[in-house]
Amino acid sequence: MSRTRDEGETRRTVIIALLANSLIALAKLAGGLLSGSSALLAEAAHSIADTTNQVFLLVSIALGGRDPNPGQPFGHGRERFLWSFVAAVGMFLAGAVFAIGYGTYELLSGASETGGFGIAWIVLVVSGIAEGISWIRAVKQTRSEAQEAGTPVRDYVRASRDPSVKMVLFEDSAALAGIAIAAAGIGLHQLTGAAAWDQLASIVIGLMLIVVALKLARDAKHLVVGASARPEERRAMEEAIERFPEVRSVVELLTMVLAPKALLVAARVDLSDDIDAERIEGVSEEIDQALRDAVPDVTEVFLDATPGRRAATTLPQA
Repeated sequence: MSRTRDEGETRRTVIIALLANSLIALAKLAGGLLSGSSALLAEAAHSIADTTNQVFLLVSIALGGRDPNPGQPFGHGRERFLWSFVAAVGMFLAGAVFAIGYGTYELLSGASETGGFGIAWIVLVVSGIAEGISWIRAVKQTRSEAQEAGTPVRDYVRASRDPSVKMVLFEDSAALAGIAIAAAGIGLHQLTGAAAWDQLASIVIGLMLIVVALKLARDAKHLVVGASARPEERRAMEEAIERFPEVRSVVELLTMVLAPKALLVAARVDLSDDIDAERIEGVSEEIDQALRDAVPDVTEVFLDATPGRRAATTLPQA
C-alpha cells in the first residue's frame, strides 16, 4: 500500500469519525439537557472532545504532508505526532474534567433528573449505532494494515506509528464503553429511583477518559521527542548490512522516526582493509538500497563507511 493511499485511508477514517461524533455530540447534549441526565451530559462532553480531536487530526495530516524545505529538511511528518499529543492532553482531559466535575457536583448537591428516561434511551441507542459505524471503519483499516504487515492486530496497534488511526480506534472504543456506562447508570436510576447511579456513571466516564488520554499522550510523546525504529526493524537493518562480504561489523546504528511512514538511519560501518575508494562508494550505495528493501519505511540513509584502520570516509546517501 503506498503512502498516498495510506494517508487517503487515514483521512477518510478520521472524516467518518468527525461526522459521527459531531452528530452524536449534538444528540447527547440535547438529550442530556432535556432529560437532566448527568451521564448523558458527560457523554456529550466526551463526544465534543472527540470531535475536536478529529479536527486536530485532519489539521495534522495536512501539515504533516508538506514538502521538505531548508528549515525542515526532513519534512513535517512529526506534526502528526505533535497535534495528536495536543489532542490527547487537551481535549480528552477537558472532557474528563467536565465529566468528573459535573458528576461530583450533581452527586453532592443531591440534584436529580427532571426529564423522562425515554429521551435518554433513544439518544443512547442512536449514539451507539453511530459510534459503532465509526468504530467498524477504524477496525477495518487497522486489520487491513495489520494483515499487510503480517502482524497480529493487537501487536500492530501497540507498535503502530500512525497516531490518527490509533486515536480514532481508541476514541471510538472509549465512546462505546462510555455509552455502556451511561446506560448502566441511567438504567439503575430508573430501576431504583436513586439519581446517584446516573451521577456516579458520569464520574466513571471521566475516570475512563483520563486513562485513555494518558495512554494516547504517552504514545504521542514517545514519537514527538524522537523515537527510534522498532527493535525488529533495527535487527533487519543490521542483518541487511552484515550480509555484504565487505562489511566487517556494524559499529553503530542510529535511527529516528520522522513521520508515521518515514525513518532516518545513520550507520557507522567497519569495512575490510583491502577495498579501494571506488568499491567503498559502490558498496555504500548497495547498502543504502538494501536498508530500504529490508525496511520500506526507511527514507533517509547516512553511512559512515570506514575502510578498516584507514581514515573514515563519510558518504551521505539521500
